[in-house]
Amino acid sequence: MIAPSKLAYIPFVSVENMMKLVHAIGLERFMAELAAYIEADFRRWELFDKTPRVAAHSAEGVIELMPTSDGEVYGFKYVNGHPSNTKAGLQTVTAFGLLADVATGYPVLLSEMTILTALRTAAMSAVAARFLAPKGSKSMAIIGNGAQSEFQALAFKAVCGITDIRLHDIDTAATDKCATNLAGHGLKIVKCKTAQDAVEGVDIITTVTADKQYATILTDNMVGGSVHINAVGGDCPGKTELHRDILMRSAIFVEYPPQTRIEGEIQQLDDDHPVTELWQVMTGAAKGRTSAEAITLFDSVGFAIEDFSALRYVRDQLKTHPFHQQLDMLADPDDPRDLFGMVARAKNA
Repeated sequence: MIAPSKLAYIPFVSVENMMKLVHAIGLERFMAELAAYIEADFRRWELFDKTPRVAAHSAEGVIELMPTSDGEVYGFKYVNGHPSNTKAGLQTVTAFGLLADVATGYPVLLSEMTILTALRTAAMSAVAARFLAPKGSKSMAIIGNGAQSEFQALAFKAVCGITDIRLHDIDTAATDKCATNLAGHGLKIVKCKTAQDAVEGVDIITTVTADKQYATILTDNMVGGSVHINAVGGDCPGKTELHRDILMRSAIFVEYPPQTRIEGEIQQLDDDHPVTELWQVMTGAAKGRTSAEAITLFDSVGFAIEDFSALRYVRDQLKTHPFHQQLDMLADPDDPRDLFGMVARAKNA
């Protein structure tokens, strides 16, 4: 239970303070440490409450709530996904999140999660690749060079030791932006004119496009053996990136099947098509990559436990990096039974 003296004011991490926190820790170190928190929580997967995210879909996008609890702490994230926002100069994804003490129900942290979601998505991808990618992987193609691409590149560098990045986007300005942002980070960057050129000979392929539609970013003939596919962009009903035939040739790994079958690449497959839950690979309950020649596919849609891990990590960092404001968001009358009296007395305060 949280200390009574701390109940009235809640630490709030704004966008400004999140950026200060990231720079105080270091971007790559932040994602590497966040990856460790995610792995630790996946290893205790069975303790968590789990439910597919609650989604409100529209023609323009989706608004979602993503809740979970480990029995001691409750967390949720509010997040939207609106691909057409960029045309109006707006972010495709925005988010905020909260942690609360289960014993009292009192919130203990409120945080922006637009930046934090980008960091945790990249960290989650890298965690999965560390268990599934070919041994000694050094090269990765990133298809889709929008807001998530740089985070993916640096997370894979920090967690998996990737040194070579090949970039492709149908919008060459996005590729130029990504290459410029990654300059000076110790990566060899190659800009490719086609997706085929980008994926040729690489160890890992990351697809992270934003369009809300059934798309074929990778066709079957583009993917050979001995590769790991990190499919990030297919994350809602009616939105995919991979040709179905690639899925049929791959060993598929997911976060939470009831959610991924609705939102992920595997929405193209029958409901009984076999998939492996990633937490089982981490704990040794299931096998990951079974041969050097295999195609492994992480069908990533994002799950609430990852956001829980990210919020838990941020809360722990605030102990030594106090980049937050104390937010007055809880009514705290002297007599907990006299909320009306507190309101009435405020008139004369």
